[in-house]
Parts: sequence; C-alpha cells; structure tokens
Amino acid sequence: MSRGICSRVKSLDPVWILTLVTFAVNVIDGDAHSCREVKAAFQQRQVGPLQYVPEAPHTDVDLLVCKHQGPSCCTRKMEENYQFAVKRETLNNILAYSYELENLIQGHSNAFDDMFQYILSFSQGHLSSLLEGSFSSLSHHALPHVNQLFSSLSLYLRGVNVSIEATVQTFFNNIFPLAYTRLINPSTEGSIAVKSEMDDCLRMIRQDVNPFGHHPALMAQELAEALGAGQQLSVALKKGLEVMNATEHANLSRDCVKNLVKMVFCSHCRGLTLIKPCVGYCLNVMRGCLASVSELDQPWRRYVHLLEQLTLAMAGHHNMELAMLGVRGHVNEALLHAQLHGPLIIATVDKVCGLSTGEPKGMQPTSSEVITSTTTSFAPLPSAVSSQLLPEHRVGQFAHLKKEFLVHLQRYKSFFAELPEMMCEGENVVEDSTCWSGDGVVKSYTGRVVGNGLFAQRQNPEVKVRSMDKVVAELKEGLEHFNQETEDKFPKLGQMDVWDELGSGGEEGSSTECDDEDGCQSSGDGEENNSHKDVVVGRKSLGRQPGGGYTRENPSKPPSVKVIGSSSLPSWIQPGHIASLVTGLCLQLILLG
Repeated sequence: MSRGICSRVKSLDPVWILTLVTFAVNVIDGDAHSCREVKAAFQQRQVGPLQYVPEAPHTDVDLLVCKHQGPSCCTRKMEENYQFAVKRETLNNILAYSYELENLIQGHSNAFDDMFQYILSFSQGHLSSLLEGSFSSLSHHALPHVNQLFSSLSLYLRGVNVSIEATVQTFFNNIFPLAYTRLINPSTEGSIAVKSEMDDCLRMIRQDVNPFGHHPALMAQELAEALGAGQQLSVALKKGLEVMNATEHANLSRDCVKNLVKMVFCSHCRGLTLIKPCVGYCLNVMRGCLASVSELDQPWRRYVHLLEQLTLAMAGHHNMELAMLGVRGHVNEALLHAQLHGPLIIATVDKVCGLSTGEPKGMQPTSSEVITSTTTSFAPLPSAVSSQLLPEHRVGQFAHLKKEFLVHLQRYKSFFAELPEMMCEGENVVEDSTCWSGDGVVKSYTGRVVGNGLFAQRQNPEVKVRSMDKVVAELKEGLEHFNQETEDKFPKLGQMDVWDELGSGGEEGSSTECDDEDGCQSSGDGEENNSHKDVVVGRKSLGRQPGGGYTRENPSKPPSVKVIGSSSLPSWIQPGHIASLVTGLCLQLILLG
C-alpha cells in the first residue's frame, strides 16, 4: 500500500510537491493558525479588516477570481478588498515610476521660468541704465513705459496671448512724445491740455512719420523669434505635466483589476504569500492593463523631440539672451536716429499735428518728408559683445540648464512603451526559478508574451482589451494636436541634432563644457534599441528628491541690476566670439555702404 502511494508521489511534478508541502506545513502547524501567514500579509499590505481572514482554510468557498480545488484561506469579502488594494498598489507604482519624469519636467519648467525672468529683469535694468546715463531728460517719464514693455514680455513667456509686435510698437508710440519734446524739439511749449493733445497726436502718427527708422521693426522681429521659442517651451512643459497627471490616474478596467488580483493575491489563498509572479505572466497582465497608456508612446516621442528642438532653438538662431540684451541697443539707435533726423521730424510733425492744437491737420507728409529706414546708424552689437554684458556665471547657468535638461530628457523618450516592463522588474517578479502563473506554481511561464499597444493585445492570453480608454484617447489626440501646432508654428524645428549641438562641448574652457558629472557621456545612438536600460538608469541617477530635477541656486527674485556699458572687449573672448565680432563689423561696413 505504501509503495503504491510512494509511486504515485514520485510521479508528481516536483513543483507540485513543493506547493503541497508548503500548504501542508501551514495546515498542520500546531503552534499557529493555518492561515496565519495570509492574515499577516493581509495586515501588512493594509488590504482590509482582519476579521475577513478565516482562522483556518475552508473548502467549497464561493470565490469569483481565485478559484481552485481544495481548501482556501480566502473569502468573497477578501476578494473584494483585494481588488481595491491591488488597484491602489498599481496606481501607486505608476505614480512612483512617473515621479522622476514629472519631477524633471516640473523642476526644469520652474528653472526655465526663473531664468527667463532673470534675463528680463537684467535687460530691463540694462535699458534703464542707458536712459539714465545717455538720455536723462526723458528717463524718468520713460520708466513706466519700460516697465510695461518688460511686463508684457514676461506675460508672453508665461504663455499669455500677447503680441510681441504690438507690444514693441506700443512702447515706441509712447516713447515718441517724450523723445520729441525732450530730445528733438525741447522748445515745445503749451498748456497741459495742449501738451496732452500733442502727445496723443504724436502717438497716432509715429508709425507714419517713422522717427526711429527700422529699429522698432527689427527689435520686434528679433524678440518674436527668440521669445517665441522660449514661450513655446514653457507651454510645452506645462503640456507634459498635463499628460503625466492624467497618466498617474489611469483608469484600470474590470478585467484588468481581476487579473491583477489573480497575479498578486490569489497565491495567498493557497497559503503561498512569498511566491512571485513569472516575468512573462506579469508582462502580459501589465501590457493588457496599460494598453491604452502605451498608445501614448509615438506622440510622446514626437513631443520629446520637439522639447529638444525648442531648447536648442533658444541656444541657437533664436538666442534669447542676445535678443533681450539687444533691446538696449535698438532703443539707443532708435533715439539717436530720431535726433539725427530732428529737423525733418519737426517739419513733418508741425504740418500734421501743429503746435497749437493736437489734432492732425489732415495734411499727409509727402514721401520725401517721411523718414526712411536707410540711415547711417550702426547695427546691433555682435553676439560676442552682447553676451559679455550678462554676468558670466548666469550665462553658464543657463547653458548648463539647457544641456542638463536635454541629457535627462533623452532617457525618457520611450517612457510609455517601457512602463509595463518597469512594473515587472526587480523584486516584483521571478525570472529564472519557480514562479506564480496565475493558476499555480510553475517552473516557467509558457504562455505567449505579447507586445505593447492595443493591437498586440488581441493575442494576450491573460487580459481582454476591448477598446482604448476614452480619457487616454482624448489625451493622445490633444498631444498630437499640440505637436502638430508646434511644428506648424516653428517649421524650421528639426534641423538641428541634439548630440551634434551638445557633443562638441564648445570652445575649450567654456562654461558649457560637458563632463562626466553632467551625464553627457550618454549618446543618442542606440536609444531606441536600449531604451529600457536608459529609463532605469534615468530613475537611478535622478533620484526622488523633493523639489525636482533642477535645484535652483537662488530661488529669490533677481536683484535690481544697473549696468554701465563698456566699449572695450574682455580679454578672455574666445575665438568663436571674435568671428562673431568680425561678422558684425562687416555688417556695419555694408550698412555704411
């Protein structure tokens, strides 16, 4: 008799023997309850009230998810609580894995905003110092208009619908009465009422008289190009945060939750609280649960590419620092232009506005009387000169900020495609030893492992996916629309390669030189083929630091800056700067003709 039993036992698979022995140990343990380990896990993971866990396993339990033959330590109430618990744990895991990416976007969004505001503040002080030093007669009255100009530019960079062209033209419209009465024709006299009417008339005719030459139009063009990239980057970062926030609250379908319970908790019903799911099994469950989220992969890759291009645009042909520092030069040249053509401007204004009444007389100036933009004024300062006006450490900070952002961003291109894999890595699963398959303990998972996305889930043996989640579908459509809108607004984006721009490291000794601590040894090559590795490295390198991926050195408002310009070049100008200077001088010679 014993030989027959032994022969039958020998014929059993060793894995099943392990399962039976483990459960038997729990059942026959005389010093503890048979469902003791299940109750301990139930309490540790805060699944629900402990009274739902039976003291001993029961047979013929009416379970909906964790069905199996033999005694069970689970009840229907436990299953219901398992569903709430597994949904909570899964969403918390998604939140944890997306934390670094969200933190990277939020931290750099704050850092870019701070740097933009610093550049604006510095440039405003730069312009104010010019007016106080060279045009003191109008500086006090011009101050409100200077403040309004930079306030509007600040709003624009924050994403407010402000027209750069209208802002610049309004500034020069308001400056013209001051320039006319204090620089061009200071002998103008009259009562307050007459002066007010005169000022209104001067504002109305400024663009027709064109007293400042081509400088207002050129200034508006340069600012629109440079600040446009900065504004779109700010808006894009906020869009990224919107995507991440929606992803963190992804809707998990009923079938998904059911299979998550089966994967995570059904082994507990048999007393197996330490067994881990098989890797392939976990991937099938997670790829089925996150099928809709995985559909964000392609628009997200396109979005990350646009972020890279917008960041490069600010450092390249749409250099924000140079454009903002150039405001002083444009205003200076505009006022000098008006002074140079003072007699003709006075004659034109006298004909149109008159000296006694502020109303235009209806007589339009002839073409010969209108000041044209063909003048002998100098071109704006070359970039080599303008860039030195901003403190060197701030130039280095801005350059490092952009480079740091690009390096970290590369690691998250495939985030949504790799999210299911991240949920099935480390201690969550078992790869090469005995594991849980959802139905029992096995040596390895034998089911077909499907890929990412909705289409691939048709072959998923674990989770049934019927359609795309409506919230994620709207999110995907919104991201695709934003990408297209950005490309239409900036058609030249995509002409620069991230690693061509960053890999050179600039001139020797430059503040933007890359070293190993910057993480610049990473390469864009092979990004697609080894994206999961890059994502894992990104999570480890960034860490979960409160406050985000970029720690602001000085979060307080930048101090008020007053700059006294200098005509001499610093002795440490680099060869590239000299080339820019020569180019600028050549442009001046051409204009002088």
